[in-house]
Amino acid sequence: MSKQEKKDQTQELIKQTAKNLFFVQGKFDATTQEIADEAGVNRTLINYYFRSRDNLIQIIFDDAQKVEKEKSEIIMNSDLPFKEKISQFIEGSLSTSLQYPYLETYIVSQINKGNCRKKDIETEDLEKLYKDIEAEMELGNIEKMKPVHFILNMIALLIFPSAIRPLFMENMNVTDKEFDELISERKEIILNMLFKK
Repeated sequence: MSKQEKKDQTQELIKQTAKNLFFVQGKFDATTQEIADEAGVNRTLINYYFRSRDNLIQIIFDDAQKVEKEKSEIIMNSDLPFKEKISQFIEGSLSTSLQYPYLETYIVSQINKGNCRKKDIETEDLEKLYKDIEAEMELGNIEKMKPVHFILNMIALLIFPSAIRPLFMENMNVTDKEFDELISERKEIILNMLFKK
């Protein structure tokens, strides 16, 4: 293995370790020492590769935003029928929740701290989405409401379970495996709550 390959491998290890701590374990305040210990590297390597913890966090945040943007593009850029687009978005979101249970909570926590901010959806794309939702309402497929409420309902049904995962598991005596099974079962439940037919 060349020096450059080893460098790239170590840098990727640090990044994946930070993602695991933030997105999988929900340890948003993990220090550079905790990241280094988990990765099995010297803490100075984090500063060497990323210059600072803040730069590493920004890179991790950008990766998280890419995941979210890819999910949004299912709705924004597909020619599929509306319900099928929503179904695919739900499936992608639930799959992401299983892989990274704390991803959305992490993004919100970073935005609330003022560390990172990026707009995912362009105004014209959002207006088109609202028109699609209104058309489905006129067809009687969705309960009539402001289109933004449809989006809020969908996001709440998708994100809230992961946001309260530790509290829910503790109070309901649910294991990690059982919780993941619940998340896997949610697609049809969410579709049936969002659509009348």
